Amino acid sequence: MTHPPAFRNYKEQQAGSLQAGDQLLLPGGDRSAEIQRVDVETDDFGTSAIVLATLTGGGMLRIAAGSTVLLTVDEPDTEPPAAAVAGPPADSGSGHSGSGHSGEEPADGATAPPAVVVPPLPAGPPALGSPGEDDLALIPAPEGTPESVIEAVAEAHPGSPGVQLLGERLAKGINTKSGSCLKDLSDLAHELFIILKDPEHALAVADLLNVLPFDGNPGRWTSVESSLALSSYICRQLGQEERAAAYERFLRAPDTMETDPFKARINAKVRQRLLNEPNLYDKEVFRSIDNSNPDAEREWRRLRLESLLFLRAHGGSETIGTQELERRIVNELESVRA
Repeated sequence: MTHPPAFRNYKEQQAGSLQAGDQLLLPGGDRSAEIQRVDVETDDFGTSAIVLATLTGGGMLRIAAGSTVLLTVDEPDTEPPAAAVAGPPADSGSGHSGSGHSGEEPADGATAPPAVVVPPLPAGPPALGSPGEDDLALIPAPEGTPESVIEAVAEAHPGSPGVQLLGERLAKGINTKSGSCLKDLSDLAHELFIILKDPEHALAVADLLNVLPFDGNPGRWTSVESSLALSSYICRQLGQEERAAAYERFLRAPDTMETDPFKARINAKVRQRLLNEPNLYDKEVFRSIDNSNPDAEREWRRLRLESLLFLRAHGGSETIGTQELERRIVNELESVRA
C-alpha cells in the first residue's frame, strides 16, 4: 500500500476491525475523516462481508471487510480547522475574571488558558421527551414466544423466499445479543411491509426489536433503530399517532444519555449535520439505472427508503421537511414494489 506523504504518522488496519472514533484516510489519500459509526453486513453464511463506515459530518464508505485501510495518527499537514476555543475573558475592571477564577493573576508575559466555548444546540424538531412505562404499554406483547411469532409469519407467506429464508434462521432461536440476529429481524420486518404489504405482521416482528433498550453498542442498535423508524411510519399510516410517537421517543432515547453538557452539545451538532446531509445513495441509484441493472437499483432504493424513514421518525431536518419526506417515501415504496 502506498503511504500518502500528506500524513506524518499512520497505521494499517483491517477494515473489519474499524471502530467509532478512528481517523480514516479517505479514498484519494489527501483527506481523512473520523468514523462516527461502524456497521457490518454479513453474507448468507454469517461471515463479515461489507463494513459500512458512517463518517462524522455526513457520508458513508462501503469497505470490503478483508481490505486494509490506513488510519491517521497525526493530523494532516494542512491548516487546522477553525478553533473551538476563544481567548481569555475580557478584564471586568476588578482585576478578576469570571466566577471560576482562582484569584491568581498570570505572570508577566504569560497567557491565560483559553476558555472553552460550548456550541449552542442546533435547531431541530421539538423534543419528545424520554420514553417511559406509558410508552412501553403502547407496544403490544407478543402472542407466544418470539420464535412462535416468526413461525406464524412464515406460515402466512409460504410463497415468499425471503420470508422463508429469514424465518428458517430465526425460528431456530432468537438471540438479542447477536447483531446478525437483530439484523435478520429488522430485514424480515422491512420485507413484510415493503414487499409483501403486510403491516400487521411487520409490526409484530418489529416489536420484538422495538422493546430493546440501547446497550451502548452502535452496531446492534442500528437494527433496532431501523425497526423503530419503520414502525413509526406504519403506525402513522394506520392513524395510530400516539403509538408512532412512542416509537420515535425510543428511537431518540440514546441522544439524551450523554450527561456531560459539552459532549451532549457536540453530539447534537454532529447528529443534526447527519440529518441535514443524509446519504440517500443517489450516485448508486443513478449508476444502476445507467447500467440497466434493476436488481441493484431496487436494493439501493431500499437503502434510500430506510434513510428516509429514519429522517421521518426524527420529524425531518433543516433541509428536508416532513411533507417532502412523505412524498419521497411514497415514491420509493412504489419504485421498490414495482
